[in-house]
Amino acid sequence: MPKKLLKRWIPDPEKIKRQPGLHLLGSLLDDPNLFHLNRHSVSVAFFVGLFCTFVPLPGQMVMAALMAFVLRSNLPISVGLVWISNPITIPPIFYACYRLGAWMLQTPELEFSIELSWAWMQHEFPKLWVPLLTGSLFCAILFGCLGYLFIQGFWRWHVVSNWEKRKEARRKKATK
Repeated sequence: MPKKLLKRWIPDPEKIKRQPGLHLLGSLLDDPNLFHLNRHSVSVAFFVGLFCTFVPLPGQMVMAALMAFVLRSNLPISVGLVWISNPITIPPIFYACYRLGAWMLQTPELEFSIELSWAWMQHEFPKLWVPLLTGSLFCAILFGCLGYLFIQGFWRWHVVSNWEKRKEARRKKATK
């Protein structure tokens, strides 16, 4: 069952609640839905995590945690999925989002190189942000919805296949 697989990877809720920096959240972490593993909480967590993965802003993990609190989805899965966009994958993800946004807006793609400087942010980034944001939001919604639908379908398929296996086992046992 997906629940058993996920329980192996997700940290214990009590361990998370004892983390030193999280005492500021107080009773917010007491909501059982934040750590519950059911089809709804996990599929919404996939939406949240994949959505935040494509948002081109710093603090994606904080955004995913806040969305998990508001939508009452599984907190560890929501925050963990954000790591799809890590220092290795961020450049190709956001370049693809920029190209998609430029195509969607029918604007010419600009030649650019990224510099981590204030001058680059002031002069070059304003030319890039509209296509980047457009493509990123489109990908965030698309992949978030696909993740949600995939988990809903996979979870249902897994439960039905387990029912069928039990039914078959009972039939075999009854014919003996």
